[in-house]
Amino acid sequence: MPIAHKSAISVGMLYVPVSLHKTTRETGISFNQLCKDDSGKHQRIKYQKICPSCGKEVKSSEIIKGFEYEKGKYVTITEDELERIKTKKDKTIHVIHFAKITDVDPIMFDRDYYLVPESGGEKAFELLRQALLSSKKIAIAKTVMGNKEELVALYPTKNDIIAKILFFKEEIQPIPSINKVQVDKKELEMAKTLIASMTEPFKAEEYEDEYQAKLREAIQTKINGQEIVVAGNEQPTTAIDLMSALQQTLEMANNHSIPS
Repeated sequence: MPIAHKSAISVGMLYVPVSLHKTTRETGISFNQLCKDDSGKHQRIKYQKICPSCGKEVKSSEIIKGFEYEKGKYVTITEDELERIKTKKDKTIHVIHFAKITDVDPIMFDRDYYLVPESGGEKAFELLRQALLSSKKIAIAKTVMGNKEELVALYPTKNDIIAKILFFKEEIQPIPSINKVQVDKKELEMAKTLIASMTEPFKAEEYEDEYQAKLREAIQTKINGQEIVVAGNEQPTTAIDLMSALQQTLEMANNHSIPS
């Protein structure tokens, strides 16, 4: 598993060297962009970085960072200069305080990393994990990854610590306007009955990406020189009578006929 970032957890005088590893991997099918020509060769489209002044292709090693402070005027900054402005605290996952997990609105969660202790930091890491877990608390911290300061929640599990990168408050869009309506008590009770009838433990291993399987089958069909058959596309009718729709859905759930 590739290391996304190396750092250390800093809690007061406690210093735990760690590395961050992505918790997920890309499993979806990736398509290339091809030229739609009459020859049927379907050549892949190439992307080039061209300098508008001299018209030549620019290599990655020739590209530098620049900030446009006025129209058409840039100040350049090197990677070394970016490193110079980072303090020792910026280079660690600096714990600011501890909190309850319920204090953090789920909408603030951006992405997750596994925290893995580096050599020599295993005991301090395990001490922190057990202390957080038994206290039912998370650590709220900050760190700098690349050129961006990140707000982080260190979330303990039975086996490790997950670093949950959080959005800053100003990054969260305001809630769109929603027209509030009244619901009938009988409708609410029926909806609660439906939820109760379909409630069961969540087991991650029971779920898979079914569309990817269909997509792979479709690709193989094309490779075999066959046409892709149109899948069933029946659309549900609009529910006019809410109670009737709830009752029918509840009956389907009790008969285990709701598609999963």
